Amino acid sequence: MKRKPRTILATGGRDRAASFGYVNPPLVRGSTVLHDDVADLRRRVRRRNAGDDAAPRSYAIYGTPTHDALYEALNELEGGFRSWAVPSGLTACTIAILAFVRQGDHVLVPDSVYWPTRRFCRDVLPRYGVQTTFYDPRIGAEIERLFTPTTRVLFLESPGSLTFEMQDVPLLAQVARARDAFSVIDNTWATPLYFQPLRVGVDVSVHAATKYIGGHSDLLLGTITSNERAWPALREALHAFGLTASPDDCWLALRGLRTLAARLPLHRANAERLIGWLRAQPEVERVLYPALADDPGHALWRRDMSGAPGLFGVALRPEIGEAKLHALIDGLRLFGLGASWGGYESLIIPANPERTVAPPPCQGPLFRIHAGLEDADDLIADLEAGFARLRA
Repeated sequence: MKRKPRTILATGGRDRAASFGYVNPPLVRGSTVLHDDVADLRRRVRRRNAGDDAAPRSYAIYGTPTHDALYEALNELEGGFRSWAVPSGLTACTIAILAFVRQGDHVLVPDSVYWPTRRFCRDVLPRYGVQTTFYDPRIGAEIERLFTPTTRVLFLESPGSLTFEMQDVPLLAQVARARDAFSVIDNTWATPLYFQPLRVGVDVSVHAATKYIGGHSDLLLGTITSNERAWPALREALHAFGLTASPDDCWLALRGLRTLAARLPLHRANAERLIGWLRAQPEVERVLYPALADDPGHALWRRDMSGAPGLFGVALRPEIGEAKLHALIDGLRLFGLGASWGGYESLIIPANPERTVAPPPCQGPLFRIHAGLEDADDLIADLEAGFARLRA
């Protein structure tokens, strides 16, 4: 029976027999796996080296039953072939690129990409003879003219995590496939609940599970889910680099998945209350949030995604200087000044997007808000005091 996403969140990765009858899969910690005899050891290693992911574990770098439970849930949610967990979202992004490139290859990356991913492509890949071209995230079918005979990866991030441009993901994935390149998307904003990019042709979906999947600001984790076409190269890279996450972190991610469908609507409801108030302030030029009907990416969001979380950007009018923005932020009591998002607490940061080919969608000071799970009236009162400081 095909199950809907909310049901998968609650039931995916659960095996009552393997859990000794308990609701939650057990947390299995370990490194060494003991074997029955030499023949058993050699059989397991041989199967693993042959690419048999169903082979019994020969060492915990290949995972534990706790990892397997998380991977099973992610595979079912995203319609994937295999999943894996790594120490951070950035690790997920970088290894998902490295797996497909060699010296002399070329990758395409949106100009709105998460800044640490941008830094990796700009500063690290050239050391290994891999070149990056940054492209306008709104380029659409014109992306084809940027492909070269050595383009191996088309990276996507929809929407961008600072400026929130939506991308035509199915179209871009189709172009990449036609050019024999692999498409990789950072899907952290939408979460696997609201968008399943593998179902529209993307090869690899990565998440900073640190954020909405974890949901409690106590987890650092990245996840990778791929289709069958992409998995052999990913598997080789993950094992070659020895990349895996701790079972404790996988257990926390699995726990976070269980409540994702309950948390996200409240994040969005609070975001919409804050957005409504912010748009009424004369200093605010625009709010960047694809779920808004007048957002330039709204049609793509409505077509591809089934919901929106609580992360959005706010652009002030150009005449509002950075000093006034800092006055707004520095005295806030309920909004933490922190770079992450997706937890239960509200956060705010000033944003200075770095661009190469596509100017940001606004010219004035920009800040980003993650609407947490507090009462929206209290959050608005905190912002009111902040705007009073700005005006003073």
